[in-house]
Amino acid sequence: MAEDQLLIGVSDGELDPRRFRSSVLTNKVGGQPDWPPVLAPRSPTCGCCGSPLALVVQVYCPLQGSSFHRILHLFGCCRPGCSGQQAGWTALRSQWVEAPCQPPPPQGALPSATDWCESADDWGMEEGGGAEELQDGGLRTEVGRPVSQMDVSSGLERLSLVEPKDVPVYRPLFISVLEESELGGEDDELEHAQQLLREYERREGVAVRGSDEGGGEEKYEKTKARHGDHVFSRFMKTISTCPQQILRYQRHGTPLFISKPPPSLSRLIPTCGSCGEPRVFELQLMPALVSLLQRTDGGAEDQLEFGTVLIYSCRASCWTVGSESPVEEFCWVQSDPDQHLFK
Repeated sequence: MAEDQLLIGVSDGELDPRRFRSSVLTNKVGGQPDWPPVLAPRSPTCGCCGSPLALVVQVYCPLQGSSFHRILHLFGCCRPGCSGQQAGWTALRSQWVEAPCQPPPPQGALPSATDWCESADDWGMEEGGGAEELQDGGLRTEVGRPVSQMDVSSGLERLSLVEPKDVPVYRPLFISVLEESELGGEDDELEHAQQLLREYERREGVAVRGSDEGGGEEKYEKTKARHGDHVFSRFMKTISTCPQQILRYQRHGTPLFISKPPPSLSRLIPTCGSCGEPRVFELQLMPALVSLLQRTDGGAEDQLEFGTVLIYSCRASCWTVGSESPVEEFCWVQSDPDQHLFK
């Protein structure tokens, strides 16, 4: 798979813990986080209010050419006032080599992904389950570079080793994965997309139908949208082929902004707190996820509110062999100007 391959995540039904026991290889929404065997369970807290964060998404995303397994956990604060802010989110990256695999070789002699373990290339149906696993099978990045034990992300002081009893939990759902090229062509999805676009155009007074005139560059028939945000118009058009997408994954790719980002965004993305390498875009959560987040304790007074949450991770995917702490990555939150369109 090419390095720039865009993968789309959609909900694939409820993960019933009585019938399926999730693991670090499971891509899911909600539930309890599955931690690698080398790490102790962690419970991050909100940087705004101090409340424990709920697991929103767990993504198993190994890199091609690496001897490491790799997983991302994204946590969010259930309080609406917090979930729209960066401090209300935490992204943790964990890596490990599972026995009986060989210890990670020195940099420059990394084995292929097929050399991980016996089941390294089994990206299809997980035993006992029924969900397709999200994977990043085409990356060729520098990985496994040792860093000192003292190099840890500054935000890790908000991690508790003991799971508080009052940690909110969202109903667990499987995440199924599609390649962008597989989208479209389905009559029901196309009709849904057209309906969504017609409603948006009617409400906002903007036409977002593209054309290929003028040398293949995309043009828009448009009037001035009420909110004046044509970035949002493009966002709506892009997701129209699959409005139910809850996640977009493209490491080293370009994020899909829901509103105009600040011109200084690249300068606002800090370097890795562990090794100092720049961070690159890896994935983002989409608005359709909001309505799927239901508390298992029946609590409905608190709900996450966001347009898209962008995750930027260490370009080197650095990891200290034997580390017991995850590496914190960077979250950038954009609010949704028209959340009602995704319900």
